Amino acid sequence: MKTLISLLMLMAMVFVVSCDDDDSKNNEANTLGVGAQCEVVEDCDAETGQTCLFDFKGGYCGMADCQADDECPEGSRCVAHDDGSNYCFLVCTDKLECNVNRDVDNESNCSSSITFVEEPQDSKACIPPSN
Repeated sequence: MKTLISLLMLMAMVFVVSCDDDDSKNNEANTLGVGAQCEVVEDCDAETGQTCLFDFKGGYCGMADCQADDECPEGSRCVAHDDGSNYCFLVCTDKLECNVNRDVDNESNCSSSITFVEEPQDSKACIPPSN
């Protein structure tokens, strides 16, 4: 009986650790809060060059006017947005990755209908809703 209980406890611990080890949260961009919603500039990490981009619904902690991917934190890329500006947006494979730091009312979408400033073009990025 002790062996069964020990085995069940071990399996539960493995499950908790594996659920917490979500790669969508474990990149520099998410650690720095790129893509997080914001209400004021101070909600964003100014030390990394981020500001609150108010053109997006719910705000968007990020960087504007990038010219290349190497200007963006790892886990994000420079995107030429349809509003005529370039932004460092999170890269993604699904919508869940886009909303680690956003609430339901301000969700970003994981989209392939974007243009990266640099090649390759075969990735997706988290595009926040416009105001």
